[in-house]
Amino acid sequence: MTKGKVLVIGSNATRIEVQGGGWGATGQYLNETVVPAMALIDADYEIVLATPDGTKPHIDATSDSAAHFDSDEAAYRRAKSFYAEHPAMNAPRKLREVIAEGLDIYVGVFVPGGHAPIADLMQDRDMGEVLRHFHESAKPTALLCHGPIAVVAAMPRAREFRAALIAGAVETARKWAKGWQYAGYRMTVFSASEETVAENQILHAKLYFDMPFALTAAGGDVSVGSVDFAPHVVIDRELITGQNPRSDHPIAAAFVAALDRSLAPT
Repeated sequence: MTKGKVLVIGSNATRIEVQGGGWGATGQYLNETVVPAMALIDADYEIVLATPDGTKPHIDATSDSAAHFDSDEAAYRRAKSFYAEHPAMNAPRKLREVIAEGLDIYVGVFVPGGHAPIADLMQDRDMGEVLRHFHESAKPTALLCHGPIAVVAAMPRAREFRAALIAGAVETARKWAKGWQYAGYRMTVFSASEETVAENQILHAKLYFDMPFALTAAGGDVSVGSVDFAPHVVIDRELITGQNPRSDHPIAAAFVAALDRSLAPT
């Protein structure tokens, strides 16, 4: 017996719109997926991986490196092996099917980053339904790096909100965000200055909006750390957010602690 099931929601996106009408290659970050997943299993939680279309997330090639594991080659190899071979990583469920079976059996939800969630999870109706359930149930909800942008999906008109941001119609976006469940929540996300580095060195193109701008427009109380790419985690009620790839271990620890607290006898 484990302490409970945790839903890990991955992205299926492999590309993202960039300014000028083109596309940039993207995916989910290896360390952001594997480090929290392994920590959950080590803490005696069962994880269930789900994605919008039920297929395993694509790993962004940029993250497939020991550099994201503090240059620890052994840790990198363990992570690669875990993602390639662990049963929990190789039995992805379709998000709609998970919802149909019932979300009450899950004690928490986690969303890793990489740019991919901006393309699909941010505007996915099933993602929104999951978030509303965990928000209303006050169950620990953790999101990392670009993953926190997925909380936008809880809006009834998330697609319109995202489209307005891409069009540069900020006031229209704010109107679509009215009534958002996470308005006023303190949160963090990949910073604008960190995004500039990613745009210049990885995407070689500019996104239509940065993540703090989007979440602030939605009504979030967004803060970022004073040092780029240094670990930074923000906790507000059930919501736990991490800023960047190096926040992988801190958010994993915070999430496990929140799950343990939520399950402790009162």
